[in-house]
Amino acid sequence: MIDEIKKKTIVGNWKMHTTAAAARDLAEGIVDGLIDEEGVSIILCPPYPYLAVVGEVLKETRIALGAQNMYPQMEGAFTGEVSPTMLLDVGCKYVILGHSERRHKLGESNEFINDKVKVALAAGLDVILCVGETLEQRKANQTEALLDRQLSLGLANVEPDTLSRISIAYEPVWAIGNPSHHATPQQAEEAHAVLRARFGRIFGKDAAKQISIQYGGSVVPGDAAALLSRPGIDGALIGGASLVVNDFLEIVRSAIAETEAQPA
Repeated sequence: MIDEIKKKTIVGNWKMHTTAAAARDLAEGIVDGLIDEEGVSIILCPPYPYLAVVGEVLKETRIALGAQNMYPQMEGAFTGEVSPTMLLDVGCKYVILGHSERRHKLGESNEFINDKVKVALAAGLDVILCVGETLEQRKANQTEALLDRQLSLGLANVEPDTLSRISIAYEPVWAIGNPSHHATPQQAEEAHAVLRARFGRIFGKDAAKQISIQYGGSVVPGDAAALLSRPGIDGALIGGASLVVNDFLEIVRSAIAETEAQPA
């Protein structure tokens, strides 16, 4: 029955945290704490240096390995960068692209992110494309236009036969790490509806129904169930809470419960 229902997806983005030992302990704690994860798709995205370490822990489990970023070339003279070929070589199935921190702190453009998306897909990686607005953009009523632009440019010239390997993560920049500005479940649902409608205009209604859109605005165990129960919210991209085994597992259990609660 689970295979006939759209599973929730929970992604742990560890950002620039952990050591090799801490990464192994965290991955082992998550693996050991899962009793039945068939009702949810789980992806762990540790920092580059610990991909192989975590990948070893995840072997023979249902948990997938993902990277937090990549450079849009297979190889070459790009000092300090990591290619999709390298990510595949260490066992990655997914890569996060266009994260708000890379957009706003490191200046990545929609066009550069689009290059990454196309190269990642061509190489065989599945893509988690992040989009989202700042507080100033939301206050100026620019949210819908901004999401439209990020999605349209980020997925420009993407081949239709790769759509099943793309998911979207909506991360309102104003809600990340800001306890005074958490998005309400209603706000998250509205933004997801905007993204799904735009995706449908680009790729068709059937593709829009199938696309997985995760919420990524500082999700914590206390609000996970309320968010994941809203229509159109297909999972969560977790930052800080993914670094605490029990917190992450509680969110995963909320996702499983919501998946099982869906009508057959």
